[in-house]
Amino acid sequence: MAGEISFFELGVGDFEQARVFYSGLFGWTFDAGTTEGGGYSIRTPDVPGGVHGGDAGASPYLFFRVDDMRAAVARVRELGGSVDDIDVGGDEETVARFGRFQLCHDDQGSPFGLHQPPAEA
Repeated sequence: MAGEISFFELGVGDFEQARVFYSGLFGWTFDAGTTEGGGYSIRTPDVPGGVHGGDAGASPYLFFRVDDMRAAVARVRELGGSVDDIDVGGDEETVARFGRFQLCHDDQGSPFGLHQPPAEA
């Protein structure tokens, strides 16, 4: 459903160390090498996620579900928010597996993400 948290991403210094920590803390399951540039995809009981390295001290990235990425991006801009120019969507194989992602900021500068899940999700 649109507006639900549909994906999260953890930016850490060392993704292997994060795997050990979060699997020990929450019992999450990690699938190696399934994210672009290394890292892990994360299986939790409710919301899928990912972890990537080289981003020590980053806040978690929360992505909210949208049905139409283009329309949602346009609406963010109409409401006074901004959309990062960074391509976080990846290649077509990654998009087919994980969906489309876009980093944004609301009209006060607070970061959030949009996620359009793949068609079969």
